[in-house]
Amino acid sequence: MVAALIQEGHRVLLDRRHQGSLAGHWEFPGGKVEPGETGRQALRRELWEELGVEASVGAKIGSAHDLTPDTERTLVFYDPPLHDQPQAVDVEVIRWFHLDELDELPMPPADRPLVEVIRRRHAARKARAR
Repeated sequence: MVAALIQEGHRVLLDRRHQGSLAGHWEFPGGKVEPGETGRQALRRELWEELGVEASVGAKIGSAHDLTPDTERTLVFYDPPLHDQPQAVDVEVIRWFHLDELDELPMPPADRPLVEVIRRRHAARKARAR
């Protein structure tokens, strides 16, 4: 599984699932890696399918391991610069959220570690700006 951290200043782009056991949950854009794909290739494909955007998938910024009774998966997070304006293509809706709003949102457990990555990155930028 791969996911994208798409930020504009203090805001983060999330999409809302419209089906499955986590329908209605907000998540970072991304999805499954298909056979024969690298993580970066999968994320480029998922961003095109979900948001209609071309992206240059940059460096890996973190990962999380999610173990439930039914599944075991690793979610790898990337920070891709977008070349287009995102739109809700294959998701229910997309929305920009301020960093302070993220704790209140229903999210899949595997996406929660990225919230901490975002906070650490934001704090580091703030410290460098001083």
